[in-house]
Amino acid sequence: MIKNLETLLTLARAGTMMEASTELRITQSAVSKRISALEQFYDRKLIQKKGRRVELTQHGKQLVDKISPILSELRGLFMGEATTGQGELLVGVSDAILSSWGPKVFHRVKDELPDLSFVFHTHRTPVVLDRIRSGEFMVGVCTGSDTLDTDLQSEVLTQEPMVIIPSGLVPIKFPAKGELSVITIEDYSGAWRSFRDEVKRLGIKREVSLESFFSVAQMAIAGFGHGMVPIGVARTLKIPESCLINLGSRGLHRPVRFVARKSTWSLPIVANFYQSLAELLRNSVYPDEGQ
Repeated sequence: MIKNLETLLTLARAGTMMEASTELRITQSAVSKRISALEQFYDRKLIQKKGRRVELTQHGKQLVDKISPILSELRGLFMGEATTGQGELLVGVSDAILSSWGPKVFHRVKDELPDLSFVFHTHRTPVVLDRIRSGEFMVGVCTGSDTLDTDLQSEVLTQEPMVIIPSGLVPIKFPAKGELSVITIEDYSGAWRSFRDEVKRLGIKREVSLESFFSVAQMAIAGFGHGMVPIGVARTLKIPESCLINLGSRGLHRPVRFVARKSTWSLPIVANFYQSLAELLRNSVYPDEGQ
C-alpha cells in the first residue's frame, strides 16, 4: 500500500506516466497498476488524463494532501536515527553536476569519510528539492537561488562560471554593443532562474532553450548557434578553453548549493558531508580544478 501511495505522490509531482516511471525506476505499466490498485481500494477515481499529462481528480488531491505529511514523517523517523557520522546518505544531485565535475569531488569526500556510504540520484533541481521536502533524499547538491525555498536550509558551496561555446567552435569576441544570441537552458532550470537578470544585463539573448546543458553544448559544437553552459560542462566535453568566452569575470555564475531539511541539517552524517564538500570546493578555483 505504501508503494502505491508513494507512486501517486510521484505521479502528482511528475505529471506524466513516463516521468513518474523514470523517477521511480519502474515501468509505466507498473505505475498504472499501482494507481489502479489505489483506485480500487478507495473506490474513487484518483487521476484523469489531460492531453499527454495526468492530473489528480478532486479525490486524488484530497488523498495526496493527507498522505504527504504522513509519508514524510515516516521517512524522517528513520533518518533521525542517523545520529553518528556513519551510515548511508541518500543524495540528490542536479544532472549537470553529476555529469561533469561532481563525481570527482564526491569521490574525494568518500576518501575523507570512509565510514559513510553514498546513494546518488540525479534529477533536475526542482525534482531534487521536492524529494528532499518529501524525505526521500536526505540532502541535495543542486543549482539555483534559494529565495523560493525558504522551507529548506541551503548554503552556497561555490559559484560556477558560465561560458559561451562559440558556434562550430569558431572563436568569437563578446560584443561591446548589441545582443549576443545563444542556446541555453530553459525556464524550469534552477540555474536559469538564478541568473536570468544578469543575462539580460550582459546583453545576452536566449534564442533557443533546451532541457540539458550537455545538449546545449553539443548543439553549439555542431554549429547550430552559440551555447551558454557552466564551465564544468565545457571542460567535461574537452572543449579548448582558448575558444570559450568566460562570463565569470562579467559576473555570470550559477550558484551550486547544499540543501537539506532544517530538521536533518544538524545530523552528524549530514554535517560531516557538508563540511568536507564545502572545504574541497573552497580550495578549488573552479569546481573541477584542484583535484
